[in-house]
This record gives sequence, C-alpha cells and structure tokens, in this order.
Amino acid sequence: MLRLIVLCGGLLAAFAIPSSALAWGKAGHRLVAQLAERDLAPGARAEVARLLAGEPDPTLAGVASWADELRESDPDLGRRSAKWHYVNIGESNCRYSARRDCPGGDCVIEALKAQTAILADHGRSRAERAQALKFVVHFVGDAHQPMHAGYGHDRGGNSHQINYRGRGTNLHSFWDSGLLNSARLSGDAWLARLQQRTPTRDRTPVLPVPAVAWAQASCRIAVSPGVYPPRATVGEDYVRAHLPQVEQQLRDAGARLGALLNATLAR
Repeated sequence: MLRLIVLCGGLLAAFAIPSSALAWGKAGHRLVAQLAERDLAPGARAEVARLLAGEPDPTLAGVASWADELRESDPDLGRRSAKWHYVNIGESNCRYSARRDCPGGDCVIEALKAQTAILADHGRSRAERAQALKFVVHFVGDAHQPMHAGYGHDRGGNSHQINYRGRGTNLHSFWDSGLLNSARLSGDAWLARLQQRTPTRDRTPVLPVPAVAWAQASCRIAVSPGVYPPRATVGEDYVRAHLPQVEQQLRDAGARLGALLNATLAR
C-alpha cells in the first residue's frame, strides 16, 4: 500500500509539472548554449564570465537548464516564472497578440524581452543581471521549441499521447527530447553534428529582441501537417521527417542567442 501511495504521488506530481518544465530537455538547452558560446565576442565572453562567476559550472551551458530547475531550487520564483516558458498561439494561426496571448507579460515572448532589458542595464546589480542572463539563455531555447508556441487546448502537445519504439510518451516530450534521443548520440557527437551544418543567416538580431518572429516561426512548425501524427504509434518515418526540423531549430537558437548576447552585452 505504501508503494502504491508513493507511485500515485509521483504520477500526480508529474502531471502537475507545467509544460515549461520540459523544454528541449537538458541536452537540447545545453546544445543551444554551447553553440552560442562559440560565437561570443571577447567583450561578451568576458561579461558572461563575470556575471556567472561563482556558479557550479560558470558557462552558458552550465546554466542553460537553471530556469527549469526553479520549482525545486526556488519554488516561489518557479511559480512566478512558470508561464514565461511558452506562448499558445496555435489556435490563432500563429499570429501573436500581446493583449490576447500574453496578459501581464506572462509568456516567453515578453519574458525574453524583459529579461534581456535587465541584462543590458548596467545600472542593475550583478545578481539581477546574472539571473537575467540565465533566463535569457533558457528562454531563447524555449522560443525555438515548436511545442512551446503551439496549441493551448492540449498544453503544447502534453495531452497528446503517442507511442514510439513500444514506449508511451506525449508529443511535447517527444519534441523536447525523444527526437534527439532517437539518434542515440552523445552530447559531444550532437554538438559536432550541429556545428558541421551551415548556421542560420539571421545572426544579428536588432534590439528589441525579435522574439515574436522566433515564436511565430516555431508555431508554424507545431501546426504544420504531419507534426500531429494520424495514429498514436509513430515510427522511424516520423523521426526522419521531423528530426531535421529539431536540428535546425537548435542551430538557429544557438546562433541567435550568441548574436543577442553580443548585442546586449556590448559596451
């Protein structure tokens, strides 16, 4: 009976976790940060090192999943920032309206703008800017995860159950990490693979942050034909069709994060 209670409690906790807690998974967020680190200008690199000094892993990759871990490390901030990881615009033909889709600024688009502004403000304390940097690293990744800009009615695919290789999961989780894991590559191998391809041409964002364009492009992937499979069981044909999209989103996110930090941290 005790084991059953523990199991049920674990299942309830899992269902209580918002979709924001699973964006790209640790591997995907780390890859975005590693790609960005490669592109940092000397001044931005030095400022990142100064702001992250004292972190267990004082690198962009080392803090890339920090915002997803807040529900355990800082529950109050985790609750306040829970809605900052996504925006639901699939039902609106992927057209963003701040009033309709982001009341109170509680979505990834406005959160990314707000945290970038804090990071750029040298009048803020080092602690405030360090926290903003960690949010920015994470939210750029979130904005490029298609399910984080998709439909609201199924919580970005969280309620859409699928089966792959005999294991049950949901569409959101499969796009977070299942597609990446299907290749069975190590983190280093994935980084090398992403670095071999031509990065996005959109490498120099003009401030304010073009987060709207990033999220709307992600949404268009989420609602495109075939992303929601016609059958619950998906196979290797689904992976072949959509893993390249995941790779390009990660590549774009890394290049854009690097360019954003270079622009934001320039003095």
